[in-house]
Amino acid sequence: MGILAAGHAVMFKRDPRSATIWVLSVLLVPVLGAAGYILFGINRVNRKAQHIRFTPDPGATFPRDEVVLPPLPGDLAGLARLVKTVSSKDLTSGNSCRPLDGGSQAYPRMLEAIGQARHSIALASYIFENKGIGEEFVNALVAAHERGVDVKILIDDVYVRMSFSDAYGPLRTAGLDVALFNSPIIPARLHSVNLRNHRKLLIVDGTLGFTGGMNIHSPYWRPEAPESAMRDLHFELRGPVLEHLRQTFARDWLDSADTRLERKFWQLDSRQDRPANERVLARGVESGPDETLDRMRWVFIGAINAAQTRICIRTPYFLPDQPMIAAISAAALRGVEVDIVVPENSDHKFVKWASQAHYWQILEHGARIHERSGPFDHTKLMLVDSAWVCLGSANWDARSLRLNFEFNVELYDEFLAQKLEDGFDAVLKESRQVRADELMRLPVTVRLRNGIARLFSPIL
Repeated sequence: MGILAAGHAVMFKRDPRSATIWVLSVLLVPVLGAAGYILFGINRVNRKAQHIRFTPDPGATFPRDEVVLPPLPGDLAGLARLVKTVSSKDLTSGNSCRPLDGGSQAYPRMLEAIGQARHSIALASYIFENKGIGEEFVNALVAAHERGVDVKILIDDVYVRMSFSDAYGPLRTAGLDVALFNSPIIPARLHSVNLRNHRKLLIVDGTLGFTGGMNIHSPYWRPEAPESAMRDLHFELRGPVLEHLRQTFARDWLDSADTRLERKFWQLDSRQDRPANERVLARGVESGPDETLDRMRWVFIGAINAAQTRICIRTPYFLPDQPMIAAISAAALRGVEVDIVVPENSDHKFVKWASQAHYWQILEHGARIHERSGPFDHTKLMLVDSAWVCLGSANWDARSLRLNFEFNVELYDEFLAQKLEDGFDAVLKESRQVRADELMRLPVTVRLRNGIARLFSPIL
């Protein structure tokens, strides 16, 4: 078993560091190492995904007139071409995007949208609690269901299994249509227990969407002490890009509930999908350990290579691999300003140690890393040249780039990008810039600890 598992890892694992870790685990821990590799190391999700891909695309789709897009500045036209190729989706015009800063802005707006829903609600969340603000969401969804709204809710199974306060039970008891993503208790899915749905989507009546980094989670909601609440950015979207959100949810629902969402679920027509006088260009990007593997990595690297003046990155987990480190370094050497903001206080210490072990490679060629103090910052955002925005659920780590199912949106709009960049600069003022010399002064034991943690970054 060990020889066969190690041989499979050597031949089929794309990342050599990941292959090395698995080979050592398999050979040094007989039987258990091989069993672990069979359960967690082999990706068979693509077989199911390919089956879905060759069936008629679920969700709401309808013919559109050809849209003539305005010319994009600088090298962004090449970036748009790259994202179109890897995502298989067209860039849409006539969209609007409203940033929502933290739970104090996002949750009331989402609850208001649920309260005003007339036809349908589609909600996907990695974490969905049934306490605090989560209980308010449960009550709002139950009320919508009772007034005749068709409600579909998708929650990742691992969180439900590990939590004593999840919303799955109360929602099911209330008669709502709830599905668990990739339930490992089913023997056929044991091999993919490590592959989770990290997407955050809320689609109301098919025409109003919310996505970003926020779960339905009580640490985001501290009305009695808002300064202590966990930080994050969420976004409200309208326009043709909602079709990409609808299709993503519909595919996940088909895979989890084994039920196809017909067009009538959304109850809309093409006229409802284009708000007047909006100019934001937008496109949804799905990624995951299926046929969409490596999409977000290509988008991030493509954006770095397209940058001419400045790159701004906010991420809670920063574990770039060597190609991404090389792209960031090359951009800095070209004269591009590169600023990366990470939280000083992480919710996963081992991941933080591994992240700090990468710092010196980022700093040595001129890119800058800033650690933001205070409550944990879960924001996921990338800005390029004050014109391009990438938002969504994906982190800069192997779990988001290779193991999890993620959903991001790329947007082209100078007004929106400048607004978000102003917010980014405000965060920089309250963050501490990491210096290369201070890294060298760290105790040897700390640097050794961080280096050992870094060895596991391909599977963190």
